[in-house]
Amino acid sequence: MSISTVFRLANGRFLHARKSPCNLPGSGAFRTLEGPGSSPFRQIMLCFYGMMGLIFHAQEMPMPALLYKADPARAERWRVLFAEHAPDIEWRVWPDIGDPADIHYLGAWLAPDDLQELLPNLKVLFALSAGVDQLDLSRIPKALPVVRLLDPGISHAMCEYATFAVLSLHREMLRYRQQQVEGVWKAHPLIPANQRRVGVMGLGLQAQHILSSLKPFGFQLSGWARSAHRIDAVQCYAGEDQLDAFLGQCDILLCVLPLTGQTEGILNGRLFEQMPEGAALINMGRGGHLVEADLIEALDSGQLSAAVLDVLQQEPASADHPFWNHPKILLTPHVAAMTQPESAFPGLLDNIRRFERGEAMQGQVDRGQGY
Repeated sequence: MSISTVFRLANGRFLHARKSPCNLPGSGAFRTLEGPGSSPFRQIMLCFYGMMGLIFHAQEMPMPALLYKADPARAERWRVLFAEHAPDIEWRVWPDIGDPADIHYLGAWLAPDDLQELLPNLKVLFALSAGVDQLDLSRIPKALPVVRLLDPGISHAMCEYATFAVLSLHREMLRYRQQQVEGVWKAHPLIPANQRRVGVMGLGLQAQHILSSLKPFGFQLSGWARSAHRIDAVQCYAGEDQLDAFLGQCDILLCVLPLTGQTEGILNGRLFEQMPEGAALINMGRGGHLVEADLIEALDSGQLSAAVLDVLQQEPASADHPFWNHPKILLTPHVAAMTQPESAFPGLLDNIRRFERGEAMQGQVDRGQGY
């Protein structure tokens, strides 16, 4: 093999600094110089010209850029990670987009409305969130891959919150909190964990992690999803036909469903009526899952005893929202999990590299399912 093959690929294709193929002017002429009878001098000169071509080409080719359009407070942490681990990708922060032709990747919570016109060379939209319901997928070009964030830090935080919420309801902390406000010292019967039935709506990876975190406490665990699942030590239900049976044995119901057209408003009065009287609700999915007026009615009637809510239809809640002062509701401001750049970065970079190699990306959204 001649020296020049280090710099040349078949058909005059060369490798530039980012190790992806590109055509260089004059590469055909290089091939005519090389042959079985080529002298070492000629091969050395060919090597030299090939290197010069690489240098000139690298100068002509702009560095691909990722545009960040999310929480400005975390932008610097992301920038440091890219500078250290992916210096071949230029980091830009909205609204300073520079030359839009350079932007191949968009990392965003919300995408700009004129996405296709604004970023004509966009290759991938990375949703910097565990879900994508905040994005209007109908306004995003169908050919553009949309990839949700795979962040182990989010999964860990969601498990923490779910465990906290389930234990708070299991040990009736909202009831004792209200007694403290009223100055009442009164103990209530303690139900053993192995007699408490906890059901999870949604059986994706996040829900399965949550179920695993609850297993050590000895709860009777069940789960429901639209499609069939098999999970060790969890009674699984599937489809509309089995929804009522699932609800009928939930003392504590935890929702981590994705928000789609099918699941919007699923936590409603009819659903609450299928649960045992005095059951409790946890919603750490999306605010759109819950019909808020129906929850108030169920709590006031005693059909439900308590609710822990991390998400609302409209955030932040208005000053006069009835949830603020309801004694049976524990409300938190969408803090079950927050994206941490340090734990999210490896997965994001891995997907960029996968895309560059022409491989399937992890977490790519199925447009038909909406998640």
